[in-house]
Amino acid sequence: MTIDWWTLGLQTVNVLILVWLLGRFFWRPVAAIIEQRRAAAQQILAEAEAKRNEASAALADIEKTRAGFAQERETVLAAAHEEGERERAARLQAAATEAESQQAAARAAMQKEQALAEKAFADRASRLAVEIAGRLVARLDGAAARAAFLDWLLKEIRDLPDATRQAVAADGVTLEAISAAPLDPTEEERYRKLITEALGAQPRIVFRADPGLIAGLELRGPQLVVNNSWRSDLDRILADLTHDNRI
Repeated sequence: MTIDWWTLGLQTVNVLILVWLLGRFFWRPVAAIIEQRRAAAQQILAEAEAKRNEASAALADIEKTRAGFAQERETVLAAAHEEGERERAARLQAAATEAESQQAAARAAMQKEQALAEKAFADRASRLAVEIAGRLVARLDGAAARAAFLDWLLKEIRDLPDATRQAVAADGVTLEAISAAPLDPTEEERYRKLITEALGAQPRIVFRADPGLIAGLELRGPQLVVNNSWRSDLDRILADLTHDNRI
């Protein structure tokens, strides 16, 4: 086999021309198109990455906002729960205070009613005791009792200041001697004499009877009242008893 070097040389030149032509008119435009498409793809990928990042950031913001909403919700719920607990505690305290106030008022009312009942009972007991005592001492109204009351009356008169006795026994003054039972004329005369001696003057003395005295002898005038009877003593005892009951 022989080689045709001219033919081989021409073919080689043709190949080189073809390669140059392909590189000049085909490969470069194709490479440029490929580069453009690669750049466009890179830009698209970059934009996609940017949008993905934006979406991720937006999603992160949404998650953050949701977390904020959740936290705010928890805060609001906690505040509402705390406020509800405070209100419930305040209502319970108010109810307890009201109940205690009502109990105190009820106890005070019961104590007041009990005190009034005890006072009324003590007053009735005191009046009954005085009434019983009055009935008993009414049986003692005899000569000895009248003599004792006369002595007490005379002592009361003698204990008066001189100026008082003079004013009581001034001219024109009428004194009233009151006994529980009527006195006979002899007793009236003797009582008048003893009273005028005790006064140191001669006033006009009239006698009258008042069964309400139970027993005793009292002397009354415009400027003088000498209470000297069972009635006055019992009234004074009853007043003391009722005063003690009030205390």
